[in-house]
Amino acid sequence: MADAPADVLVIAPHPDDAEFGVAGTVARWVRENRKVVYVVCTSGEKGTADPAVRLEELAATREREQRAAADLLGVSEVVFLRYPDQGLEDIPEFRKELVRQIRKYRPETVATVDPYRRYIWHRDHRITGQVALDAVYPYARDYHAYPELIAEGMLPHKVKELLCWATEDPNFRSDITGTFETKLAALRCHVSQVGGRDAAELEQWLRQRARDMAQGEPFELAEAFHRLEIWQ
Repeated sequence: MADAPADVLVIAPHPDDAEFGVAGTVARWVRENRKVVYVVCTSGEKGTADPAVRLEELAATREREQRAAADLLGVSEVVFLRYPDQGLEDIPEFRKELVRQIRKYRPETVATVDPYRRYIWHRDHRITGQVALDAVYPYARDYHAYPELIAEGMLPHKVKELLCWATEDPNFRSDITGTFETKLAALRCHVSQVGGRDAAELEQWLRQRARDMAQGEPFELAEAFHRLEIWQ
């Protein structure tokens, strides 16, 4: 079991996905003394258009970038599952691994990517979101799901709240006005992914996106989620 359970478990398909989706909220949680742990499902080794790149080297680079971003945000730990990029499937082994992480860290909140975005959506995102939701309910909760985890000391755990980013159906907006610059700095740690973009253009795009997400709220900048309270 974890020596110090986490308040929030962030389950991301690739390195950098959490920075795009939830980093401003993560920075605010950390300021509020909430412990945040990342679970990154794939190594992101196919995240390049350069045919000369060695995939194992890019995987190592992306892990370093993710650790740097997490350190900047104050994330307590990053767990790398190292599944192949573009290779995630909704299978019992993957679901069991996410159940293991939920039972290990025993978070009140799980944040992940919304699996229900329509039409064009990265398959790893769709699969991660769906498997994470299934892992939260009912598998992490149920004693007789994956009895081998009980033997490892991973006892059932009930998550109270789910936050899904990149949603087409937002019902909750998190104020990141005071943490936007931290989110931007964390995203810039992912040099292999955003290093080729004009820095001012990236900031302008990200800021406008956050403004759009905050429409109708009493704050300027937001990250938007579909939020669910889990009654179990």
